[in-house]
Amino acid sequence: MDALYLALSAGGGGIAAALLGWFKSGDKFNARIFGASVVRAALAGAGFAIGTTLATGVASVENLIAAFLAGAGVDVLGHRLAGNS
Repeated sequence: MDALYLALSAGGGGIAAALLGWFKSGDKFNARIFGASVVRAALAGAGFAIGTTLATGVASVENLIAAFLAGAGVDVLGHRLAGNS
């Protein structure tokens, strides 16, 4: 169950970063870009959950916060690499 919480936290971080980026841009909603962000958030969530579960096996508050920030970072990095800034 801890892995699920970690995955949801990282996924939430990626989606939050995508929404904040969209609000900041002022552009019309683009489902393709948002969909790519959701996929990146899901991959970040799965990766972080598996890694943290193997390393510690516990979803502490610190791990949940780190997962949220990692999910947001993966989304921002993905946009930079794609050239969407």
